Amino acid sequence: MEAEIVVEYDDAKIAQAVAEAVSPDNFKTPRELSVKTTVKEKRIITQIEHHGKLPTFIATIDDLLFSIWTAENTLQTTKKL
Repeated sequence: MEAEIVVEYDDAKIAQAVAEAVSPDNFKTPRELSVKTTVKEKRIITQIEHHGKLPTFIATIDDLLFSIWTAENTLQTTKKL
């Protein structure tokens, strides 16, 4: 199973910050799972490849999206300070 998640921002600095916040997931995966996050200008592109059970694949996507959401909220909060 494969998925590509693309998230676009108005600002390249925000895209970079969010990508850095979620990029540690690139290294902490089981053998059957590959997660690679890159930044291209204002877009974060995450490629997920999984050779296992569907629930694990779905949970990985869910974890990624939650991590992105958390990073976005943290950036918004720090902007207000």
